[in-house]
Amino acid sequence: MENVSEDTKAFLTTAKVYSGELDKVQIIDYYNTWDDYEKDLQPGRYNGPVFAAEAIDRSFPSHKDQVLILDVAAGTGFVGEELVKRNFKEIHALDPSASMLMKAKKKNVYKKFLYTYHCVVCSGGFGSGHIPSGALKEFIRITKPGGVVVVVMREEFLNIPEYGDNLETLMKQFQNEGLWMCIERSVVQKYFCEKTGVIFRYRVLHRHL
Repeated sequence: MENVSEDTKAFLTTAKVYSGELDKVQIIDYYNTWDDYEKDLQPGRYNGPVFAAEAIDRSFPSHKDQVLILDVAAGTGFVGEELVKRNFKEIHALDPSASMLMKAKKKNVYKKFLYTYHCVVCSGGFGSGHIPSGALKEFIRITKPGGVVVVVMREEFLNIPEYGDNLETLMKQFQNEGLWMCIERSVVQKYFCEKTGVIFRYRVLHRHL
């Protein structure tokens, strides 16, 4: 890959795991052996964690040390680091990759797992072969009434077969059922390299699913 920019190399490496050609086990193995993950997804190139943390900051402008946050698909802890910069302290991580979580643990930004949260955040966890649309119901279930769910993802992934007919439809269905209400849907530039991203922010109304 001579004469190829670092951004392009990182983009192509990331594209493999979102290609739809890998099964769940292969995806976890890919993350477990992705040694240059933090280099490939460094701030400035992958800005999803910053967008996610800013969305949470808008949701909880005060008493940040009391806000319980679950970071789904936490990876090596990019979102956790951004939240700590904004004075959030009670942050917990969930990720199927043991290797990723070991790296995240060394950063000392995550604490133990609890049952319900003031906020559930997921940055980069939605893509081909990754988190299914149905997981949104679990996000709602483990979020306290009045709490916030933040999902940040690549905008183009809204149109892949796994999500094209059901992700936003399901979000709207849950709103119609009174489970949550949308407080933000915004498109951001340079989410990953030159790709646009989309921020979803929902206020959970109750957990009677």
